[in-house]
Amino acid sequence: MTMFPYLKDNITALEKANPALYAWLSSSQFDEQSLKTSVFVNRWGLVDWKMESGQGLFEALPPRMLYTDWGNMEKADLSASILIGTNVGYGLNHVLINSPDSHKVLVIEPNPSLLLACLGQTDYRPFFANKKLHFVVPNEDILQEYIKNLDLQYVYGKIYLRADVPSLQLGPEYARWMQTLKNRLENFSVEMITLRCRQDVMVGNELKNYRRAQADGSLLPLKDAAKGVGAVVIGAGPSLAKFAPELAKNAGYALYATALQTLPALRRHELKPHFCLALDYDDSMLSVYDRLDAEWASDIPLIYSTKVNPEVVRRYPGPTLPLWTMGGMATFVMQDREFVLDAGGNVSLTLVRLLRWMGAGSILLVGQDFAWQGTTTHVDGHHAAKYTITFDPAMHQRLKNLWGEEIISSIQYLTSKRDLENDLKKSPYRIANLYGGGVVIEGAPAVELEEARREGLLSSAPGSRERLLNALDKARGASRGVRFEPRSHIWTSSIRGLERRMQKLFRQCGQSQKEIHTLLEQALFFVRQDPLYLPYLFNETIDLAGLAKTRRSYNPADFSEFKRIGKSILAKVREVDRCVSGMDQSAA
Repeated sequence: MTMFPYLKDNITALEKANPALYAWLSSSQFDEQSLKTSVFVNRWGLVDWKMESGQGLFEALPPRMLYTDWGNMEKADLSASILIGTNVGYGLNHVLINSPDSHKVLVIEPNPSLLLACLGQTDYRPFFANKKLHFVVPNEDILQEYIKNLDLQYVYGKIYLRADVPSLQLGPEYARWMQTLKNRLENFSVEMITLRCRQDVMVGNELKNYRRAQADGSLLPLKDAAKGVGAVVIGAGPSLAKFAPELAKNAGYALYATALQTLPALRRHELKPHFCLALDYDDSMLSVYDRLDAEWASDIPLIYSTKVNPEVVRRYPGPTLPLWTMGGMATFVMQDREFVLDAGGNVSLTLVRLLRWMGAGSILLVGQDFAWQGTTTHVDGHHAAKYTITFDPAMHQRLKNLWGEEIISSIQYLTSKRDLENDLKKSPYRIANLYGGGVVIEGAPAVELEEARREGLLSSAPGSRERLLNALDKARGASRGVRFEPRSHIWTSSIRGLERRMQKLFRQCGQSQKEIHTLLEQALFFVRQDPLYLPYLFNETIDLAGLAKTRRSYNPADFSEFKRIGKSILAKVREVDRCVSGMDQSAA
């Protein structure tokens, strides 16, 4: 194939460098003859791709006019580019040529024929070999794994998202993937900000809660315990003020669950949930006790994320059960001992995921507006209702609801909504949204209250709700203590040894650049190797990776930074040992 001089070599290299993409291309359907005729030399004398109209992608405007700005990047050596659409390689090649080898380039091309055409025009093997270039299978789960690995680029550089404008002529899938990437990067930004700023607080709370959580019980016996149950997940959106009184009059035979913060609002309407959940880790959660009727709540079980402030759990007047969640110490070391949930960033999303894991037959969302009108974001009784919110274009978006009214939402709300929608897209489920004027939730049809009753969304199979509540009661105290052997002595010896070796190298800093870099890589490998401590060491790991991965040269000040990181690591390792070792029962 003379128009594809590099195709065979690139495909052979991809088989080893990127097996997932190789498999996707191998399983894709395309017409070889059509591929041959689609690639041609246009009137400018350039290799081009023929569209269905017969015109070439670049016949109206040559590529050199389109990609000039793609090479203008801040911190290019520490950054990444994500390209949507390859055409026959012009935009991609411009980025590859005009960026340093440390610049990461991710490419999504949803059309396998066009990707083959691109692979046929340029020898990409050197960029596969140095791991600069990554073609990504157009699959959201695979894409998410690539995005997760851009943490250093996010912290120390920038992530550039580029839409190949000529490719937009080929079909709506390119615009869809561009929107998908925007959403995923927005979610990633929220997650990284949370981890970078709050991980120490969250895992610190988890350590302080560890002993109590071991004594309180385990959710593990509740797997599939909600079969036949119709569940209602109550949020604190403004529409709850309309629906709570109506549900209080006739709650049906459903299981009601809500957030701890929403209890005071429900108390006003005498709508009592069967359990509540605490997810948020910050101190503002304590303000719920300024409004909570302790006697009324004393028989409502609280399921608490182990990352919440321990004082929130201590002050709760009713029974308590722990929920281990991803992102903390349970991520790696509790998976075979406990139920560990990817909780998401919103308590209602967590409740939906928890109830689905419990096997609930259906879920009705109530007060799940993910938006507001005016200046109040929550229903009266919720602690956030007292705040007056002014529209901020950097944080908020104006949208239209199903009734054509203007509503306001936030990045955090829309991120949680998308997470819920992605859950439903991957695993469809019987779920509906008692609609009160908020955003539309794809996969959760909007219904009115009487419609929900007719469809059985406020009903459960006979006896199923009681069986779940009995199982919930028995789950308290069901956990067996897990003891982890203290390892701070090993960490202390290793970190101190690394410091001594590093100090010797920095005495001859100019002549020891390569050795310093090698030792930093070894230190980073060591810090990442113990899953028990890794979640608490997130920030130290990022800081150490910054030294090891983003510096081109080192000076004596870097040794001071290395010592600071080491000191922080050892302090945290000792804290982990104090909190999780010494239990009386099974050894880890």
